[in-house]
Amino acid sequence: MPICGRGPDRDAMDLACLLAKRVKGSVEAVFVIEVNRSLPIDAELQPEIDRGEEVLQKAADVARECAVTYESALLQARDVGAAIVDEAVQVRADAIVMGLPYKRRFGEFDIGPCVQYVLRNAPCRVLIARQQIES
Repeated sequence: MPICGRGPDRDAMDLACLLAKRVKGSVEAVFVIEVNRSLPIDAELQPEIDRGEEVLQKAADVARECAVTYESALLQARDVGAAIVDEAVQVRADAIVMGLPYKRRFGEFDIGPCVQYVLRNAPCRVLIARQQIES
């Protein structure tokens, strides 16, 4: 389950926990730091690392509330979508649960390139928890 620390993360985490609990599975939350191509892939990006650890800790708190086995990963990658799919392959995930903010681009609802990449390339089910439309 990729998380970024924004609004739809909680809905996605609740859904992931519900599904994991139902099948006696576990949840792995992944925070991906996108590394600019001008930097080495293993660059020490301390502010982003600190933010990722904080977001992952909040997800751990939710998993504890839900009584679900939880793991986390803090990754650095050039492309967030590819990192999510690669991690799902590596851990043999049964599903990827993603939170999606409701955003418009040029007047139309837009899911963005990361979600598009995951939907096209994930070897497992992908569930999207879209944030509700704000009035």
